Amino acid sequence: MLRIILTVVWLLLTAWLAIWVGEGLFGVDQRHSILPFAGEDTLGGPILIGVAWGLLLTFGGTMTGFGRRTKLRGETRIGVGTIVELSRTGVTINDVPQYDLFLRVSPAEGDDFIGQLRMLIDPSDSAGLQVGQPVPVRYSTTDHDTVQLADLSDPTVREAMLQWRIDRGLIDPAQVRARTTGTAVPASVLEVRPTGRRREGQSELALKVLVAPEGVATWEADTTVFVYPQAVSRLQVGAPIWAYYRREDPHTVAVTIEKEATR
Repeated sequence: MLRIILTVVWLLLTAWLAIWVGEGLFGVDQRHSILPFAGEDTLGGPILIGVAWGLLLTFGGTMTGFGRRTKLRGETRIGVGTIVELSRTGVTINDVPQYDLFLRVSPAEGDDFIGQLRMLIDPSDSAGLQVGQPVPVRYSTTDHDTVQLADLSDPTVREAMLQWRIDRGLIDPAQVRARTTGTAVPASVLEVRPTGRRREGQSELALKVLVAPEGVATWEADTTVFVYPQAVSRLQVGAPIWAYYRREDPHTVAVTIEKEATR
């Protein structure tokens, strides 16, 4: 909210200064102005407003997004940020709009904090970014103002995302060992039923799956999974998925839409 207020104030001051300059260049009677504090005997008004405009631009950048620093300083760590606000900056590069993402980051140690991520997002991908969605990030241990998107191909980053899901109960405790140390094999959905439970913006589905390891007899297993609403269509009857299980307990199965590495 403060960021929005400062942005509005800065824009109003910018408009005031633009009109004042326009009157000075093109006005017929420069003794009178449509602006407050801009008469011929009130030169101090434009000076004060100009100073305020510059201060907001210089020192308010961390709140308004103007001049936002994008590089991290010092030692960095991996964390998971949950999107709390998503807005366009007004900048477009090669027809791809730029966005500011404000995220509540959950570090491995210490309290949560709000950081900003500025990035270009293709219109076809913007629908996949929603408030409440987790995003892997890198952050500075000494300056939490700015974060960077972390590479999901990095095993350390994938492990951080997996641990985030475990910590928030998005993976059933009974499935944790299968998901983290089990074998990943192809499977397919036989039955799907919403349970009505929601957590972290995701919906829980109860599935019956056919586990089909290569060269081994198939078997059926019941399991549950939390998914975002836009991913529900990928878990319909007949959909191919991946199942994780331990050989000593093949009927305790965790599933994912895409194959992911275990620890």
